[in-house]
Amino acid sequence: MLKKLFKNKFSDPKKLGLWGEKTSEKFLKKNGYKTLTKNFSCRTGEIDLIMVAPDSSIVFVEVKTRSDQKFAPIESAVTAAKKIKMLKTAKYFLAANNIDNRPLRFDIITIEKSDTGREKINHYKNVFT
Repeated sequence: MLKKLFKNKFSDPKKLGLWGEKTSEKFLKKNGYKTLTKNFSCRTGEIDLIMVAPDSSIVFVEVKTRSDQKFAPIESAVTAAKKIKMLKTAKYFLAANNIDNRPLRFDIITIEKSDTGREKINHYKNVFT
C-alpha cells in the first residue's frame, strides 16, 4: 500500500522535482546555508536554488531528483548547454542584485528517492566554473 501511494505521489515529474528542490533546500539549511531565492528564472535560463554558504560564497544549485532509476554519472547530470545557461543566468542574477566581488560556485545536488520512501542525497560542490 505504501509503495502504491508513493508511486502515485511521485509519478508526476513536476511534483517530484518540487519535492527534490524543497528537500535540497532543507538539507542545505541544516548544513548552515541561507536561501537567497528559489527557482530564479530570466530569459537566459533557470536556477533551482541560490544559496549563501557558511563561508559567505554565493552558491548556484542545480537539483536532480529521480524516483525509480539510477543516476547517470555526475558528469552527465548537467549538460554543457545547461552549464552555459546557468552561467548566463547567474551573471544576470549577480548584475540585477548588484553583487560583485563575492566568491561563488556552482553545485549539484542529486536525490534518489526509493519506493520505500527513503532518499539518498549527494551534494557535489564546485562542479563547474
